[in-house]
Amino acid sequence: MKKFHKNLFKQLKTYREETLTSLNSVSAEEADIVPNGFHNNIRWNLGHLYLDQYVWIETLIKEKIPYPHAYHKWFGYGTNPSHFSTETPSYQELKELLRSQPDLIMEMYKDRLEDIHPPIEMGMQTIEQVLIRTIFHEGIHFQTIHTISKHI
Repeated sequence: MKKFHKNLFKQLKTYREETLTSLNSVSAEEADIVPNGFHNNIRWNLGHLYLDQYVWIETLIKEKIPYPHAYHKWFGYGTNPSHFSTETPSYQELKELLRSQPDLIMEMYKDRLEDIHPPIEMGMQTIEQVLIRTIFHEGIHFQTIHTISKHI
């Protein structure tokens, strides 16, 4: 694996751990609170982060990825916690999924990072480019989670 790719996966894992560490003082009950002025809660943001990485890879490579596709109805774009049901993954389940996701992505795609695909949004053509975009996206939701946690 190229040095750049090792660094990319290191960043993916490090930023994910920072997201998860920021939740150490947030209970499951607090993770379900939608503060005034917000559209979503912390649990929704976690599910959205998990889903987002797979959706972008799947969109690029045009292959089904083995993740729970039912997550779209709870955590997809345009959804919010009012879409949750008794089947929606728990806060703890989402944290565990997020913790394992970087290693799973690395295992599945480490040899395909530079494979060229037809361009999607912003001209992205490789999994490498998609992962850079999802790291940026995680930073946005990290800040949202941090802000929500100050209001609960």
